[in-house]
Amino acid sequence: MNSADAPFTLYSLNNMVRNILGETLSARYWVTGELSEVRETSAGHCYIELVQRDEAANELVAKARGTVWARIYSLLKPYFLEQTGQPFSAGLKVLLQVKVGFHELYGYTLEVCDIEPAYTVGDLARQRQTVIRRLADEGVINLNKELAFPLLPQRIAVISSSTAAGYGDFCDQLARNRYGFVFYPHLFPSPMQGSGVEQGIISALDRIAANIDMWDVVVIIRGGGATSELSCFDTYDLANNCAQFPLPIITGIGHQRDESVLDVVAHTRAKTPTAAAELLIHSMLEQDACLSGIRLEMTAAVQRKVEWERQRLHSLHHRLPLSAAVFMKDEAARVKMISQNLVANVRNLLQKELYRLELSQKSIEAASPERILAMGYSLTRVNGKLLRSVEEVSAGDEVVTLVADGEIRSVVKEKEKKN
Repeated sequence: MNSADAPFTLYSLNNMVRNILGETLSARYWVTGELSEVRETSAGHCYIELVQRDEAANELVAKARGTVWARIYSLLKPYFLEQTGQPFSAGLKVLLQVKVGFHELYGYTLEVCDIEPAYTVGDLARQRQTVIRRLADEGVINLNKELAFPLLPQRIAVISSSTAAGYGDFCDQLARNRYGFVFYPHLFPSPMQGSGVEQGIISALDRIAANIDMWDVVVIIRGGGATSELSCFDTYDLANNCAQFPLPIITGIGHQRDESVLDVVAHTRAKTPTAAAELLIHSMLEQDACLSGIRLEMTAAVQRKVEWERQRLHSLHHRLPLSAAVFMKDEAARVKMISQNLVANVRNLLQKELYRLELSQKSIEAASPERILAMGYSLTRVNGKLLRSVEEVSAGDEVVTLVADGEIRSVVKEKEKKN
C-alpha cells in the first residue's frame, strides 16, 4: 500500500456506501418476502425482518431488516387487518413497497412505505386451498359429513374456551329453549385464539375419543374473537383430525364472511355459537314432530281398532239370541241322541250279561253231582270223607256209596290196588 493511499475509516466507508446507494437506488421498489419477525415499539414504530426461502430446500436465501415508521404504521396496521382479516404478524407473506437505506451505524435496512394486502390475502387463500386439496386427495375431506347425525343429540361435547362469551351464549340457548328439551353439554377447554388453538383442539378431541360412547356430537365454538384469528383454524393437522373424527362435528366459530378449512371438513357449519345451539334444538324439534306424528297415527289406529271391535261386539250381541237358540236346539238333539244311544247300549249290555249267566248256569248244572250220579256214576265216602284211593280204607271199614236214587252201606272185606 502506498503511503499516499490513506485507509478509510469504517464510518467513511459506510458513508460512501450510503451515498452510492442513495444515488443509484433512490426509487421505491415492490418486494415480496415472508415476515419472520414483527416488533412494535412503545413509540409506535415497527421493526421487521423480511426473509426469502428456497421452497424446495426450505432454506433461507435472503434476509433484510426493515422499519415501518410510526406515521406509516398507524395507517398500515388497521388497513392490513381490515383487508386481510389477519394482523400484521410473523409468518405472513407480504408485498411491500420499500426504499433502500443504509446507515453508517445500523447498516443495510429497508424503509417500508406501503403494503399490498391483496398479495397476502391471495397467499393465505392459496395455503388454504393447498390444505383443502390435500385433504381431498387423501379422501378424508368428506368423512365427517358422511356420518349419520344423531336423532336425539343431547350429550354434547363442547370444545371452547371456558371464558368465551360464545360458550355461555351456547349453553344459555340450549338451557332456555322454549320446547323444554333437555341437553347435557360438557366443556373440553381449549384455546380459541393464538398459536395454541391447533394443539388445544386436537387434545380435546383425543379426550372425547377416549370415552366416545358418552357423547352424541361434538361442537367447536368461540365467540367475541376477531376475524383476524381465523387462520388458526386452517391448519392441515387440525382439519385432518376433525375430518376423521368418529362423531359429527358442528362448528360455530363466529365468523360469517369467511369459511375456514375446519368449517369445510366439519359435518355442519353454523355461523355463531347461538346458531349451533339452534341447530341442535331444531334437530330435537324435528324428532319431536316425528314422534308426535307417530303418536297421532298410533292413536288413530287404536281408535279404529276399538271402533271395529265395538261394531263386532254389537253384531255379536244381536246375533247372540239366534245363536243361542240354534245352539240349544243342537244340544237338545245331541242329548236326545246320546240318551237313545245309552238305552240301546244298556239293553245290549243286559242281553249279553243274561246270555253269559245262562251259559254259566248250564255249566254249573252240567257239573253238578246230581247230574253226574244220574249218569251212572257213584261217590263213596269213608268216615264222612270222599274216598279217592284204596289206601284210604282198610278191611272191615264201613263205606257209604252214593248213587242217583240213594245210598248203599257196605263193609270192606278186602282191597286190591291196580298195578
